[in-house]
Amino acid sequence: MPKPTSAPLVPDPGAIRLAMLGLVDGNGHPYSWSAIINGRYDRAAMADCGFPSIPQYLAAESPEHLGIPGVQVTHVWCDDPAEAVKVAKAAFIPHVVKRPEDVIGAVDAVVIPTDRGWEHVDRARPFIEAGLPLFIDKPLCDRIEDLRQFVAWHREGKAFLSTSAMRYAKEFVAARERMAQTVGQPRLMTVTTPKSWERYGIHALEAVYPLLAPGGWVSVANTGTESANIVHARHAGGGDVVLAAVADMYGAFAKLNVYGTTGSLAAALEGTFYAFKQQLVAFVDYLRTGEPPVPFDETVELMKIIIAGVRSRQESGRMVRLEEIQ
Repeated sequence: MPKPTSAPLVPDPGAIRLAMLGLVDGNGHPYSWSAIINGRYDRAAMADCGFPSIPQYLAAESPEHLGIPGVQVTHVWCDDPAEAVKVAKAAFIPHVVKRPEDVIGAVDAVVIPTDRGWEHVDRARPFIEAGLPLFIDKPLCDRIEDLRQFVAWHREGKAFLSTSAMRYAKEFVAARERMAQTVGQPRLMTVTTPKSWERYGIHALEAVYPLLAPGGWVSVANTGTESANIVHARHAGGGDVVLAAVADMYGAFAKLNVYGTTGSLAAALEGTFYAFKQQLVAFVDYLRTGEPPVPFDETVELMKIIIAGVRSRQESGRMVRLEEIQ
């Protein structure tokens, strides 16, 4: 059967209006992503955003690196109304709405920039039902019932995308390009992150996931705790992957090591701006072409690994096979 011809997901792909909806603790994406998209920001207001790293890495970029042509964040809503006013001022967003649903009919697509996977079905539902395309921050979800809902929506033809920025980080893209000639056949990979498995495990996972064939992940065992997750994931191709998500391990964000039959390599994220911008550009390209940058089957497999890691930890480190996550 021939593949259906893709088509733009927005009425005018040359002029896209986005809504930025939601802000949760420990995650300043509404500030940084809105500035990256809109191409400008108020330095004094951004300095007051509560996330010191954001004004630092924005200031380190040349002005021409900011902005995505033909796209604007035009509406914003935050869980705390006062925060929405701050985001709007910092990133020159013209409209602050009282309810997230108020953007329906006023924008072409929605960004949900929150990283609590257990909230994403509820946050996404009004816009899925309204037919608006969505970008949902990582992880898409962390519970099997929510994954089933997203799978059902995908089968209905609903348009949504969720990835970690680590997939787009230039340091990890370069590692993928040199892996075969450097390490031979991979045997062991390690990758680390701070914070929780539920919220940041996907960063560690998506840094390493493209190094192995999709569809081949077999099992997950999490022998750690809620504050110190030590996850052993196995791949049918022979690769063992150890992912560590430790709450206060801020000195080890996105550190990757690969060991193989002929050599090894290491890669570490040096800055998030490039990865964030490429991630947002990929979403915009999806809106303009209808072609997703990541096959949905890969997203499902990634979420199964996240869910299996939670289940294994809750069951005293039992090895959970991905085929159990149905």
